[in-house]
Amino acid sequence: MKTAALLAATLALAASTAMAPSAVAQEVTLKAVSSFTEKTQFSRNFERFIEKVNADGKGVVQINYIGGPRAMPPFEVGNAVRTKVVDIANVTGAFYTNLMPEADSFKLISKPTSEQRKDGTFAFINELHNQKLNSFYLARQFHNVPFHIYMNKKIDKLDFTGLKIRVTPVYKDIVEALGGTTVTTAPGEVYTALERGVVDGYGWPVTGIFDLGWEKVTKFRMEPAFYSVEVNVLVNLDTWKGLSDAQRKVLSDAALWLEALDSENGALIKSERDRQAATGIQPIEFSAADAKAFLAKANDVGWASVIKRSPENGAKLRTLSGN
Repeated sequence: MKTAALLAATLALAASTAMAPSAVAQEVTLKAVSSFTEKTQFSRNFERFIEKVNADGKGVVQINYIGGPRAMPPFEVGNAVRTKVVDIANVTGAFYTNLMPEADSFKLISKPTSEQRKDGTFAFINELHNQKLNSFYLARQFHNVPFHIYMNKKIDKLDFTGLKIRVTPVYKDIVEALGGTTVTTAPGEVYTALERGVVDGYGWPVTGIFDLGWEKVTKFRMEPAFYSVEVNVLVNLDTWKGLSDAQRKVLSDAALWLEALDSENGALIKSERDRQAATGIQPIEFSAADAKAFLAKANDVGWASVIKRSPENGAKLRTLSGN
């Protein structure tokens, strides 16, 4: 009996010893990057998300934030999360349309992310990310923040002929449809391009130009606002599948918290417009009929471009979007 008891004790000790390393190794650290400059408008909420994960996920999951464009060029972020150079990324779909043409449709889907999660839109977009970007679509931010075209030359009709406008895929089709010449640059190059007259204007959301100092080289903001900002949080799919249920829960709970921060954007937009006016940035406004025609044209050329590059998925996304 003593031998049996001793054997049982030995096995129990061996089992507890074998389990100890996995318990210690349970916490995982994910490497993260943002496609926008640290502490600016479209990185700040992601940085708040990281702080929340690191607080709530102690002993379970942590995020090591390596930074923004100084760590990685913005247009390389999508591929970096696809190939697991990083585990998690804060990036707009406009920066990875070369890998996933359907990402250009996200600007056209303006309904709240909470609604997208309920009606199947979010799930379908996640499937596309799984298939084409080897990533898990964790969160979408800023659905209620629109874009504008900013200019240094005043126009009196909706015609960009003779104008050079800095774009990303977000604005390319509508600028070209209005006769403008498009110039693609990373955000970090816009100030110099404006200062030197390389471009006459640029597309950007209503918020964030003060973070980059662009108010110093901007004279006009064209109305009306159009499209919808989308900045996504993506997780490499292999990383996501390798996480435990507890680790995925910390990230998923923080993602819902992050999306809820969009409730802050109404006040922020008003403040930003007031600040632009105080700085001397003047609105260029058109008649109600012209504004309506511009919005319809922007929507139509946007969807036409997506559907041309991805007929089946583009058509399904338009149906899901409701517009």
